[in-house]
Amino acid sequence: MPRKSYTPEAIIQHLRTVELETGKGVAVVEVCRKVGITEQTYYRWKKEYGGLRVDQAKRLKALAQENLRLKRIVADQAVDLSILKEVASGNF
Repeated sequence: MPRKSYTPEAIIQHLRTVELETGKGVAVVEVCRKVGITEQTYYRWKKEYGGLRVDQAKRLKALAQENLRLKRIVADQAVDLSILKEVASGNF
């Protein structure tokens, strides 16, 4: 089964739906099944997006993507530096 990608808006909407239904006395497992997510996904989202608004969640997602991009750049530069050091020392 392919993984679904959820937008921050959809994640927060699902979290609110689960919270409203559990407030009415329905079990978390049943609500998660209705929403179409696993219980584990619900708790992971709750931990990550629990008290955020939609704009804050979007910003968090954008920062995570930028952080990943910058880590890749740093890794590439580290490889380039090590190659240049090898060439400069004459061990090629």
